Amino acid sequence: MRTVIVGDVHGCASELDALLDAVAFTSGDRLVFVGDLIARGPDSLGVLDIARTTGAIVVRGNHEQKLLDWRDGRERWIRGEAAARQPIGKLHRDLGRALRPIDWSLLETSKTWLDLPEHDVRVVHAGIDPSVPFERQSPDTLMRIRTVLAPGPSRGNRFVLWGARYEGPPHIVFGHNAAPGLQLHEWATGLDTGCVYGGRLTAMVLANGQRVPRAVAARRALLVSQPARRVWFVPAQRAAGSE
Repeated sequence: MRTVIVGDVHGCASELDALLDAVAFTSGDRLVFVGDLIARGPDSLGVLDIARTTGAIVVRGNHEQKLLDWRDGRERWIRGEAAARQPIGKLHRDLGRALRPIDWSLLETSKTWLDLPEHDVRVVHAGIDPSVPFERQSPDTLMRIRTVLAPGPSRGNRFVLWGARYEGPPHIVFGHNAAPGLQLHEWATGLDTGCVYGGRLTAMVLANGQRVPRAVAARRALLVSQPARRVWFVPAQRAAGSE
């Protein structure tokens, strides 16, 4: 059985279909998502359908958590238990209203982290704080962290990617941060290559019992990517800069 770990899909269902074809995914393989299956792209419901039909394991991303928080706040407000509903933008609010009960079940049962001991791999959405023992990492850190303080004097850039400071094992596979592109740290691999922004959708394919090599060239050989069909979403800051 192979293990196929896929980076942030963000509603890019057609690219996900093409990626699974490219890796020749079969019912004997295990599919793992690093989170952020939904929002921003054209077909979040289609992505969730693929996750269900393949029996995939879903690690929870910050976009899944945002919708779960919104629904919880909305239900508490309806019951009179909260003064105000959870604030949420139109994009997520419209998606939340479109989700079916079976979709909410998938989001609710997603994991904040996943260990794959046969590969000596831990999957999280965003990463960890290398200075904190794993059992003390908060869910918010696992779903949102990008950088940590750099060591030494605070001159120049005081922050570095958390993966540059992490010393395993286990090897951590994550997503969340598309800005740097593919991240190949010694003990961590970041698979968010910005498909929804016009980049690529990337997967790591591990053979039965295979460990992730620390050598970059050998690790690149385990990666398969599918180019985006188009730019599906432009971040607000980028859109403002183009005006």
